[in-house]
Amino acid sequence: MDKKQSKPMELLNTMVSEPYYLLHFLAFFSYFVLRTSVVQVLNTHITDRLLHREIQAALAFGLLTAIKIVREETWEGYIADTIFFAKIFVIGLTLIVDYHLTLWYIVVFTVIYIFTQQPAFQKLGTSSKLTPLQLESLLTEGSTSRLWLVEFRAAYSPACIRSSRCFPELSITEHEPTSYICLILAWS
Repeated sequence: MDKKQSKPMELLNTMVSEPYYLLHFLAFFSYFVLRTSVVQVLNTHITDRLLHREIQAALAFGLLTAIKIVREETWEGYIADTIFFAKIFVIGLTLIVDYHLTLWYIVVFTVIYIFTQQPAFQKLGTSSKLTPLQLESLLTEGSTSRLWLVEFRAAYSPACIRSSRCFPELSITEHEPTSYICLILAWS
């Protein structure tokens, strides 16, 4: 029973503690606040059109996320694609309301993209984040009988973040333990 309760709490903790998830959550749900305040200002024709488009967007979003949950290999990829689809639908819906609101959401999503990134997978295996100098000294001074699995990853690349789940799992083998090193390339 404790494991079943800890999983939702772990997901909630991740959503609140990671800026990437928290800022997206706040941006998406700000649409509902803005929409309820805008309804009083818009005429009924635009309000009805907006409601029909919201229903269409919700159905399309549900269909796309259902397809992605079946086809995507990792949860990180599924979450990234779901957030991407939600951004498209929010921007599309705000175009119906006002282009100023659309520009505001584009700026918000751009700021989120620039200042935050999707967190990498942190479970399974042992990983060490090293600079190139640390990697060189570890490989030249370390034990020669040990196997190394080295991942070179760019911290700003979503494709690298998605693949971060695969490498720690590769370092766990039954026959011979492998050390896993993650070398993150920084933007300079």
